[in-house]
Amino acid sequence: MKALVTGASGFVGRHLVEHLLDHGDSVVATDRSTGLDICDAEAVRERFSDERPNVVYHLAGDSDVGGSWNHPRETFRVNAEGTLNVMAAARDIGIERVISIGSADVYGKVEPHDLPLTEQSPLRPTSPYAASKVAADFLALQATLGYGLDVIRVRPFNHIGPGQSERFVAPALAMRIARNEIEGAAVVPVGNLTPKRDLTDVRDVVRAYRLLALDGHPGEVYNVCSGVAVSIDTLAQLLVERATLPMQLEPDPDLMRPVDVPILLGDFTHLREATGWTPSIALEVTLTDLLADCRSRAEAERLRPSI
Repeated sequence: MKALVTGASGFVGRHLVEHLLDHGDSVVATDRSTGLDICDAEAVRERFSDERPNVVYHLAGDSDVGGSWNHPRETFRVNAEGTLNVMAAARDIGIERVISIGSADVYGKVEPHDLPLTEQSPLRPTSPYAASKVAADFLALQATLGYGLDVIRVRPFNHIGPGQSERFVAPALAMRIARNEIEGAAVVPVGNLTPKRDLTDVRDVVRAYRLLALDGHPGEVYNVCSGVAVSIDTLAQLLVERATLPMQLEPDPDLMRPVDVPILLGDFTHLREATGWTPSIALEVTLTDLLADCRSRAEAERLRPSI
């Protein structure tokens, strides 16, 4: 199977490319560094035409939820217009299947009686990022209903693992701990610790994406999640327990978001029934691997010559 991955140099993209190659797929990795601007409709069409993949995994976009409050127009353009360009190019070229990666943030503000969230749960976005992903989700749905394009929509919940940017809470905490270990510091600044998130290892997530490319049903939408909600406080405590020095958490007002969804908890029954997928990597293993990766990054920072 020949696959084209947009956003291939990103956190998830790198893991997905590695997973596809490990399973014998031919992979075309695209992103800005390869000259593909997802907001350039003609460039997207030309690349699809040149490569003629069997399946497109559309990961490219702006994934910075907190940052989207500061640049909502840019976030919307990349996530919504970029998805529109991918769908139009896939339709024009005759791509067999598109896996359109969305976000569980589209479910937005939920109450305990709404949980666990299924693919039929209402969409109530609370951040500019989430609104942009609702638009992308519905553009993908329209491509199926209006043009007959074989699109599978995916709503991954929070995923973590080695290589993730510090813009996200787990690696941000892990990097603070890793730097503290180097500096001998004891305080780990934290934001709001009360939200609960459904966390899945990125390596399990990309496995789900490939299974959906093989066995997903056209036009369907699938949650990718663990089915377990973990508080940010628990996450932080588990990471601190793995530190080589005694450390304590300390609230930092600068790390608070304008709005934090209190809890996200998903149901992956639909995905399991279609593909047989279940999460296989324990959270403790993920956090150990994440912290090891962050230690390597912190050490590289320490050795980097100052300018």
